[in-house]
Amino acid sequence: MPLDALALALGAAVLHAAWNLLLARERDTEAALAVALLALVATIALPAALTWRVDGAAVPYIVGSAVLELVYVALLAAAYRRWELSLVYPVARGLAPALALLLAAAVGAARPSPLGAAGVLVVAVGVLLVRGARGDLHGFLFGLVIAGVIAGYTIVDRYGIQHAAAGPYLLLVMLGPAVAYALAVGRRRVRTAASPTTFAVGAASASAYLLALLALRLASAPAVAAVRETSVVIATVFAAVFLHERVSPARLGGAVLVAGGVALLAFS
Repeated sequence: MPLDALALALGAAVLHAAWNLLLARERDTEAALAVALLALVATIALPAALTWRVDGAAVPYIVGSAVLELVYVALLAAAYRRWELSLVYPVARGLAPALALLLAAAVGAARPSPLGAAGVLVVAVGVLLVRGARGDLHGFLFGLVIAGVIAGYTIVDRYGIQHAAAGPYLLLVMLGPAVAYALAVGRRRVRTAASPTTFAVGAASASAYLLALLALRLASAPAVAAVRETSVVIATVFAAVFLHERVSPARLGGAVLVAGGVALLAFS
């Protein structure tokens, strides 16, 4: 993997972990995420317009992905309001690729390789360590549901992106959820939450996506995906350092296993 591609993929991982950290620190996570989504749409609007290409065949995928994204952001904000970043993030981000593979296999769209099966097993062990023997079951289950939603829109996007350029596709997918979620949260709460931090969450989210796309131009998709999943470990460290969460050695080790398991899935 070229060093410039490695740097871009690591940058995407750090930014993804960072915007989740910033969101988890907010008092009103729902309003903060509403502002961030509007900022994300504003950030990608011009690049999307300059690279516009959307075929009619993309429309069903855009609609389906938008619905799943709306569910995802609502669940994510609610999860960070109730539970720790070091629990929710590794479970949601780590289990999503494994669930996507299992869903694809269930409908006959993919056949897991031995390496993929090993990756699923490693992720499962890592997630159990993240939760811990006496961990919060409700938070764990919430993370599991979020992972299922991520897996769903990942599968939809895998087909949808074949019919549109990446920027316009992302813009059209996120525009509806951004507006709908802001309206649901309410104008007063959104105005109160508007700040440099919440705008940074949206900009960091868009930038992480852009860096990942740039990395994909220089290296293979499995290699980029594997490096990006270091965000699971990075977010766990961020939670301990900046949020002062009690991250046990077992939870940190579980996060490392989750990242390693997803790397195996990426190369399967």
